[in-house]
Amino acid sequence: MIELTRLNGKPLSLNALYIETVEAFPDTTITLTTGRKVIVKESTAEVRKKVSDFYREIQVLSNPHLRGEEDE
Repeated sequence: MIELTRLNGKPLSLNALYIETVEAFPDTTITLTTGRKVIVKESTAEVRKKVSDFYREIQVLSNPHLRGEEDE
């Protein structure tokens, strides 16, 4: 789960595995695989960083082929 902030200031825990897209309209809009959209205060760069950190934490990126490393 990643911690984000809704536009009204309320905290939100979101399962990063369900994120399909992150866009700025100019507010950061996250579209989930379910089709649901969530608008948050964090920038797209902040959301990407949190998702990347979450993936490392749960070791989704522990496979060298997923990291883009071919000879490991």
